[in-house]
Amino acid sequence: MDLTRDDVLAVLSRISTPGGGDLVSRDLVRALVIEGGQIRFVIEAATPDEARGLGPAQAAAEIALKALPGVTAVSAVMTAHGPAAKAAPPTLKIGQHPTPQQGGPARIAGVDRIIAIGSGKGGVGKSTISSNLAVALAKQGRRVGLLDADIYGPSQPRMMGVTKRPASPDGKIIEPLVAHGVTMMSIGLMLKEDEAVIWRGPMIMGALQQLLTQVAWGKLDVLLIDLPPGTGDIQLTLCQRTHLTGAIVVSTPQDVALLDARKALDMFQKLKTPVLGLIENMSTYVCPNCGHEAHLFGHGGVAAEAARLDLPFLGELPLDLSVRLAGDSGTPVAAGDGPIAEAYARLAARLVAGGMA
Repeated sequence: MDLTRDDVLAVLSRISTPGGGDLVSRDLVRALVIEGGQIRFVIEAATPDEARGLGPAQAAAEIALKALPGVTAVSAVMTAHGPAAKAAPPTLKIGQHPTPQQGGPARIAGVDRIIAIGSGKGGVGKSTISSNLAVALAKQGRRVGLLDADIYGPSQPRMMGVTKRPASPDGKIIEPLVAHGVTMMSIGLMLKEDEAVIWRGPMIMGALQQLLTQVAWGKLDVLLIDLPPGTGDIQLTLCQRTHLTGAIVVSTPQDVALLDARKALDMFQKLKTPVLGLIENMSTYVCPNCGHEAHLFGHGGVAAEAARLDLPFLGELPLDLSVRLAGDSGTPVAAGDGPIAEAYARLAARLVAGGMA
């Protein structure tokens, strides 16, 4: 009876190897050739050290095969391809088309409340308020998360003083960073500081979905989402796909800013997202030299708008140089002491007392 490949492999499967297993189960046999009574094959080791350890198994294989009926010669060659290449770490790709979602707005596991902080226009201090409010809430014992959803212009890494790139051990789940007691995530942490994001709408929406659902947020009392200005793709995607507790709208008292704030309020109303209240930023300016109080952008316009719409007015925040200096240095002013920190503490306490955070 002619010798078959299965006959040879059956013998080799009985040859044990260092560390367990056998030549066949460990997939070490290569280039098996059977010609008449001659058998040739290669034992392929991953490293020279492993090849040396497999020497006894090579000798045992040759002896066992020579004992088979009809075998006249056995040639087993050992090879090693050098040190095994280390597996490349899983890579995480941010910015892909969103995946389908069934069943309406979804909750984020472990997160009790989600509050979006928006504005009708840029430059009203929305991101500054987001970072300082997050820190103020954390100082009051809340478990707080902060998501920078401004994909085109992420600023939270600088304001929160974070530069480390988030880890993703499996290329899927993102491990967020913690700063000033706040769990935070921003696409800015995935890019070089001066690298632009040049994406169309679907990639922007996909990136937001990833930052919401692939980040290991853990247990949070509240997740604050710093929205980009305006009423575009990010706002639409967030409100339609995520179960929001509500939204806070930030504006300066200036008439032009209030015009755009009204558009943001109208957007949240049409998307059936509750508006938790309005904040007037840059409400007053106190001269550090003489103590004179001035209203550079007007005063009281946001409170009047809240009253007109029967919405909560959450408070006024002043225009102060210390806020800018603290944000640029990476330590939000709310992390310290003083009148500005106390203003944010009052705002945070108001949200907690109202069951919003």
